[in-house]
Amino acid sequence: MNKELDPLHVLVIDDEQDLRDGSERILVRMGFTVSKAARGDEGLKILKKEPVAIVLLDLKMPGMDGMEVLGHIKKINEEIVVIVVTGFATVETAIEAMKKGAYDFIPKPFEPDHLRIVVRRAQEKVQLLREAQKLEKERQRTLADLDAEKSRTRTIIEALPSGVVVTNTEGVVVLMNPAFLWYLGLDANLKPGKPIEEYIKDDGFCKMLRGIGEGGCKKIKEPPTYEFALAANKFLLAEGQAIVNEEKDCLGAVVILSDVTAMKALDQLKSEFVAKVSHELRSPLSTIHEQLVMVEKTPDNEQYLLPRAREKTQGLISLIGDLLDLSRIEAGHVGQDLKPVAVDELLRNIVDFITAQAQSRNQSLALELPEASLPKILADPMALESIFGNLIANAIKYTQEGGEITVKAQLVDDQIQVDVIDNGFGIEARQLDKLFDKFFRVKTDKTRYITGTGLGLSLVKGLVDKMGGTITVASKPDQGSTFTVLLPVKAESE
Repeated sequence: MNKELDPLHVLVIDDEQDLRDGSERILVRMGFTVSKAARGDEGLKILKKEPVAIVLLDLKMPGMDGMEVLGHIKKINEEIVVIVVTGFATVETAIEAMKKGAYDFIPKPFEPDHLRIVVRRAQEKVQLLREAQKLEKERQRTLADLDAEKSRTRTIIEALPSGVVVTNTEGVVVLMNPAFLWYLGLDANLKPGKPIEEYIKDDGFCKMLRGIGEGGCKKIKEPPTYEFALAANKFLLAEGQAIVNEEKDCLGAVVILSDVTAMKALDQLKSEFVAKVSHELRSPLSTIHEQLVMVEKTPDNEQYLLPRAREKTQGLISLIGDLLDLSRIEAGHVGQDLKPVAVDELLRNIVDFITAQAQSRNQSLALELPEASLPKILADPMALESIFGNLIANAIKYTQEGGEITVKAQLVDDQIQVDVIDNGFGIEARQLDKLFDKFFRVKTDKTRYITGTGLGLSLVKGLVDKMGGTITVASKPDQGSTFTVLLPVKAESE
């Protein structure tokens, strides 16, 4: 969405305090107001008192379980967006919850970026619903005004951004607005009163308009459309409609012109996008299909294939999330919420949150900070979390079990330097130049089974560049990698 999303109130209902507190830190940085509840009945009491828009709901809780709480939430307010939180073992229950009104689900354990993606989608849903309600009220009010004061009609037509032309039954132009003249590159002082062919030389357009105005409207079941091209690769879409009186006699035709050049360009970009990512989607989907077929043919004690299918599915979800983030960065919608940020404190929170992931692989994850506090930098906290969260998560994935990851921050001249160091698989020199390209992934015998979208480092590079910083990498195969981020220290007044 081009429009900045309104801040919303989020309620986190979960019996795990660490998850509640971690989710609160992430959501507050995103601009949300957050309430927390450890039990379902406590959460329902908060819902009745506060204007909650989004609920993060754990399905497995003592006392009242999440499914029962979901039913009560929908009775309180049908428009509340509910995201269920579940372990992998209860995915089927989560799907059942979505059938009963939940909007989405997120599996435990989850990374900060995954939570941000799911909650941001829910925020957009709430915003769209509110915008639709607002537009409906405005539409009803506008229609009432037009009906009461028909003298405003011509003024409104003149102000429309779309081109409008009205002809009589002989095809003579009786009304046209400035946008119509501008779209066709005509003189702004040109007056109506001539046949349509005097204004536009496209035979197909003129034939459509005359066909409507000369009585063809009685044979038309749907308003006709016509698309044509002008010079300089400009494309226009014409939509026609007959003008009839109370006796249903045809008085002429009205045609609306819209510039669809951007839509044409978007269609081209979509085609290129499909060509580039089709192979990224085809491979995991084929794997999921083959493994599910094997599951159908194997005894119940050989259900080990299901986690692999789940892993591939999660990879597709991550791909979609990364593509959404990448599109927001390229559109300039990320990194605009500038605030003074203490990088050392932010790194502590990220490391605390992601340590469990390293421990599950018997890895050590250490944070080294200078004795004196680092100066605050003016930046978007969410963008910084995405940068360092991605780099640390990558270090964990591309380091063998029992390996070591170190995050080191220091002040270097007027820049803050953050190094993410691992002793993992490393990267060959010939691959370093492509490392930050979209969809590029390091593929060796040791990394071939590591899932990923190939977009994480591209996202990191885009965010660092937007902040005026730099990112570099030094690596050797089987010796590990060091990613170095340099961010300028800017005064808050800037």
